[in-house]
Amino acid sequence: MSAPERIPPGPVTSAETAGPADGAPTGPPGALALLARGELTVDGRVGGASNTVLRCTAELDGRRAACVYKPVAGERPLWDFPDGSLARRETAAYEVSRATGWDLVPPTVLRDGPYGEGMCQLWIEADPEAALLALVEAEEPGPGWRAVGFADVGEGRTALLVHADDPRLRRLAVFDAVVNNADRKGGHLLPDAGGRLHAIDHGVTFNAEDKLRTLLWGWAGEPLPAEAVGVLERLAEELAPGGPLAGRLAGLITPAETDAVRTRVARLLRTGRHPEPGGDWPAIPWPPI
Repeated sequence: MSAPERIPPGPVTSAETAGPADGAPTGPPGALALLARGELTVDGRVGGASNTVLRCTAELDGRRAACVYKPVAGERPLWDFPDGSLARRETAAYEVSRATGWDLVPPTVLRDGPYGEGMCQLWIEADPEAALLALVEAEEPGPGWRAVGFADVGEGRTALLVHADDPRLRRLAVFDAVVNNADRKGGHLLPDAGGRLHAIDHGVTFNAEDKLRTLLWGWAGEPLPAEAVGVLERLAEELAPGGPLAGRLAGLITPAETDAVRTRVARLLRTGRHPEPGGDWPAIPWPPI
């Protein structure tokens, strides 16, 4: 692996104004090969992220796709996660998503890039009209919505934070409980124009300690859907020592963290219910976006 170059300190171009690349595949196996082996060209830096996020184009054998590249060299240290581990956690989240069959996380690989090792993920164009979260001035959520909790919106006012009562979000709530997502914000939800939901930004996942922090508490304590139970049973099999998912996670997270995934899956199957917020960790990320 080549030594990482210096990461540019500011925007190269605007990711918001850059258009999608031609011929972008929608999923594996084509997308994975393109992301893993394609030549990466940096098009711009995505602003507002806590770590370095570069908008790139991957090109291989005449095919091109827009992607996100997050180099390890651009990760800021965190007190509760090992340094230089976020890209691997993002890749591990994709592997779990892939094993569920729900494919909530866009195709993601760990690879060498212009600034060293990093996570490379297919770029998703979100539908700006899709509404999955809202702050409403009401005591109860309206039809089709689930309450998360009341939020201080300034000047002594509060509003009710709600999310859509959507089966795609419910699947994601189960996935987040499995990977122990410590930062599920609204900006990490990318519904596309075709109605498919994509979830991004999984760097702070897989901690061995319970750190679930999410906006998707609307089903807390309720029985898991039968579909989710079937998925969890399959995950339990694939996570068993020597199982295919356990093998894919081995090079991405620690053995203790893999054991913790097994424990969380087993707990979900034992209780048969969505988890509820605990008292040892802030349950809701703020700001929610």
